[in-house]
Amino acid sequence: MTIKLKDNERIDDLQRNGYQIIQNQEGFCFGMDAVLLSGFAAVKPGEKAIDLGTGTGIIPMLLEAKNQGSHYTGLEIQKEVADMAKRSVLLNHLEDKISIVEGDIKEASRLFGAASFDVVTTNPPYMNDAHGLKNPDLPKAISRHEVLCTLDDVAREGAKLLRPGGRFYMVHRPHRLIEIITALKTYCLEPKRMKMVHPYIEKEANMVLIEAVRGGKSMIKVQAPVVVYKEPGVYTDEIYQIYGY
Repeated sequence: MTIKLKDNERIDDLQRNGYQIIQNQEGFCFGMDAVLLSGFAAVKPGEKAIDLGTGTGIIPMLLEAKNQGSHYTGLEIQKEVADMAKRSVLLNHLEDKISIVEGDIKEASRLFGAASFDVVTTNPPYMNDAHGLKNPDLPKAISRHEVLCTLDDVAREGAKLLRPGGRFYMVHRPHRLIEIITALKTYCLEPKRMKMVHPYIEKEANMVLIEAVRGGKSMIKVQAPVVVYKEPGVYTDEIYQIYGY
C-alpha cells in the first residue's frame, strides 16, 4: 500500500516485526518513555487495550508486536497527529488489530463505554504548569504540558474504562510520584508495581513506570530499576531486550 506523506513527515523503522511509523520531524516524535512503557505493560491473549493520548500510535503498535491481545485502540485529540497514527496502521496492515480514534481523554468513558477494556496505557503530559507557554496549541506543548488534560483526567477516565481487576500502566516523572499515587487511589486504581528509570547508573531517576489494578488490594512491589545507557550512545542489555533486538 502506498501511503502519502505530508510536509516534514518521514517513515521510521521500528525494528520490530518489520513495522514502520510515520512521524513529523517538526512535531513531537516518540521517545524512550513510550518504548519503556510498551515493555512494562502486558496485554494477555484475548484482552483489549487502549492507549490514552496515543500520539503517533507508537504504544499500540509496539504492544501489538509484543503481545497477544485481541485488539488495541489509540485515543488522540490532535487531528493531524491522529491522522499520522491512522496512516501508520494502514502502512503496516494492522487495521484489523489497531484502531485510532480522534477524541478527548476527558470524554473517553463516554466514547467507549464503562468497563470496556482490560488494559489502559498512557504516556501523559508530564508538566503541570502550562503558564507562559508561547503557543499552547503546538503539538509539542500539548504533548508535554497539561494543556488539554490533567493527571486527574487520565486517572479518572482510565479507571472508568477498565473492567474490575483491569490493569492501568503509566510512565511519568518521579517528582510527581505523590500526586500520581494520590490520583490513582482516588479512583480506586491501586498501585501494584513500580519501576524507576535512570539515564545512567550514577544518575538519579528521570522516569517512573507504574502498574495499578482497578479495585486491587493495597500492596505495591518496587522492582529493580532500569538503567538506559552504559555510556553515551550505548544502551544497556535490558534496553536492547525491551526493543527486541
